[in-house]
Amino acid sequence: MKSQKKNEERRDREGSEGSEGRRTATQRMRASRERERSVQRLGRQLKVAGAVVALLAVGTGVAALVAQQTAKSGRHKDDAKGIAVGKRNAPAQLTVYEDFRCPACGQFENRFRNTIRGLEKRGKLRTDYHLVTIIDDNLGGKGSRRAANAAACAEDEGRFRQFHDVLYRHQPPEQKDAFGSTKRLIELAGKVDGLDGPRFRECVDGGEHDGWVKKTAAAFKKSGHQSTPTVLLDGENIYGRSEPLTPASLREKVESAD
Repeated sequence: MKSQKKNEERRDREGSEGSEGRRTATQRMRASRERERSVQRLGRQLKVAGAVVALLAVGTGVAALVAQQTAKSGRHKDDAKGIAVGKRNAPAQLTVYEDFRCPACGQFENRFRNTIRGLEKRGKLRTDYHLVTIIDDNLGGKGSRRAANAAACAEDEGRFRQFHDVLYRHQPPEQKDAFGSTKRLIELAGKVDGLDGPRFRECVDGGEHDGWVKKTAAAFKKSGHQSTPTVLLDGENIYGRSEPLTPASLREKVESAD
């Protein structure tokens, strides 16, 4: 009887240990499957996150490209606004209609440049330049248009004022259409720090802003003004009047507007 009882106790114990072992194995399998599922979930999450990052990167790249293209060529093609130099909210505004081939425009710039730039730097004056093609229209050639386009390309690079002044310092005789050569315009761009480069050259050679130049020229013809330069201070024509304008009188007019 004792022997039989011991055998029964041993079988019960072995059965219990076997059940426990099976439960432990089952638990291990469940834990393993759960770990696999967790890894799979994590992988899917990482893929989704990666896709989102990729989309954001693409979106950022597209936005940057759009911004670059807008800065490069957008506004010039869409309107006939002038190119502004100086503080936006300056108390006085000078509006200048001029042609890079126009000798009278060169005389105006060479005489008044320092006064105008000084007033701009002091925050007293903002100058809006409207670039027109009156000499091309009257004498033929392409210099007015190509120089105006190149000046707009310089604005894209944040160098309009410097390039504008360089063009007038190196203005060719009226009958000589030197600015009709993009090679010459690019050569002169070399005199402006940070201007000459692949993007600027492409803009100049490709006539990036020709559409804008045509619109500014058309707007000038419709304005009622007859010649260049036409110079307005807060809307009043102040140049070529019966009372000659001088650098001193221009400075006085601007400072009195403050």
